[in-house]
Amino acid sequence: MKTENNSRYSAFNELGLKASIDALVAKTQEIYLSDDIPWVLGYSGGKDSTAILQIVWRAIEELAQQGKAHKTVHIISTDTLVENPVVSLWVQKSIELMQQTVKARDLPLAPQMLKPEIKDRFWVNLVGRGYPSPRNKFRWCTPRLKIAPSNNFIRNVVKQNGEAILVLGTRKAESSTRSANMSKYEDSTRANLSRNKELDRVWVYTPIGDWTDDDVWMYLMQNKNPWGLTNNDLLGMYQGATDGGECPLVVDSSTQSCGDSRFGCYVCTMVGEDKSLAAMIQNDEEKEWMEPLLHIKSLIDVNDTDPKERVKKLQADKEKRDFRRMTGSLTVHVSDKSGAGLVHGPYKQSFREQLLEEILRAQMQLQQNGPDQVRGWELIEIAELEEIRRIWVSEKHEVEDHLPAIYERVTGQDYPGAKHHKSPIFNTEDMALLKSLCPSEDKHQVLFQTVRELLHIEYQHRSSLKRSKLLENIDEALERGAFENAEDATEFALVREKERKRLKKNRVANDPKAIALLDHEIQLIDSRLDELKRNREKLIDIVEVA
Repeated sequence: MKTENNSRYSAFNELGLKASIDALVAKTQEIYLSDDIPWVLGYSGGKDSTAILQIVWRAIEELAQQGKAHKTVHIISTDTLVENPVVSLWVQKSIELMQQTVKARDLPLAPQMLKPEIKDRFWVNLVGRGYPSPRNKFRWCTPRLKIAPSNNFIRNVVKQNGEAILVLGTRKAESSTRSANMSKYEDSTRANLSRNKELDRVWVYTPIGDWTDDDVWMYLMQNKNPWGLTNNDLLGMYQGATDGGECPLVVDSSTQSCGDSRFGCYVCTMVGEDKSLAAMIQNDEEKEWMEPLLHIKSLIDVNDTDPKERVKKLQADKEKRDFRRMTGSLTVHVSDKSGAGLVHGPYKQSFREQLLEEILRAQMQLQQNGPDQVRGWELIEIAELEEIRRIWVSEKHEVEDHLPAIYERVTGQDYPGAKHHKSPIFNTEDMALLKSLCPSEDKHQVLFQTVRELLHIEYQHRSSLKRSKLLENIDEALERGAFENAEDATEFALVREKERKRLKKNRVANDPKAIALLDHEIQLIDSRLDELKRNREKLIDIVEVA
């Protein structure tokens, strides 16, 4: 029976749902049988990847019954380890059921879960290295957490087989960005496949590229999930993540579909609020156990729909971060919006330690208050804690080695990692003494950190035969500690940047627009320098009065 709907587009309008799906399964089988190239299917647990997996599953199972399923379809799902717990549990259960089902039915499907390498994990980089929370100009999370694990897997398949076919649930109706990305892949030299622009010798197959959200739900609601879960539960998960808790009956193009809900990481700061997680908590009091996750996000989030609140959050964020970049360098940013100032660097030691406490506390709350499935849930694994500990001590020279004590203080349990971290040269009492000997004016603890780093560098090179690396590291440490406070560093960096722009004007003397822009930026720098001067004079007046 054909779908009668002249006012609203559907991929099923011409043939109807059943005939359209039969044709798509036949097409999928034809592509599968056309060569020996293995397939890799990306599964996220969402509606789109569920739909393509069901279609591919049916296609392969029918071929297996005919003895024609001759090559493996790898089903990969990447766990970022900071996913919405409800979604993460759904995906884990799905993969487990898939593995059991394909084994029982002897199908050439290989479901497996991928994880980021320890060095790439979210908390290792944010709490360990001090990377600020991801933002538009520094979106460091996606390449490490999502792209790298799947791309490494696909590259290994290509290495072993020469080529690979990547099956994706992307649809042009999802967004203009997705549509543009799909369009740029449509220069294929093979029928029904397109080239992947990022991965060499990888082809892309998008079975439902022209489906709408409603098409996806129509298919899922009328076709049983072959690995044992129910698509009604999937719909319920989307419904719970929708503001207001309803999936409306779509009757015209102005009605938003339930399928517009999107799930992301609970720490995602690329949007003002994780609406899916917040909606789940709001719509179901039994999911209030996830509230600690919203609290963790609030500690690192700088976004807000209110411009004034966003400014406050950005200022608070600066206070949590070092005025120097990760390398110790000073970088100036000049714009009409924010004026002239330093680009702040990694989170300070005090905030990183505070954040670790909050994560461990939230982990305990989830385990105590959540359902049985999350009683053993870890927001941060021991392997991650050990890597964070190594970074703090070995790379950041925070030789106090506070991490085990933080763990034991919050959890009330012995730290399960190494008891001693490679012979730290000073204990907590020694560091407290050193800090007390530093002048009270050292409010950013730059002098303390510099002396501590120099002592640790010397200790790290105690058995080195060559001293060149030692001298290089000492120079870097002294350069990082050249300024006692952010104000002095800002003034120095602004004067240096002003001189750079003045010299640049000489090189673009024949470009009036470039000169006008440089003059404007120099004015912004002068304005900030005047502000710093006034603040310093006020401080001198206060000291004299006191």
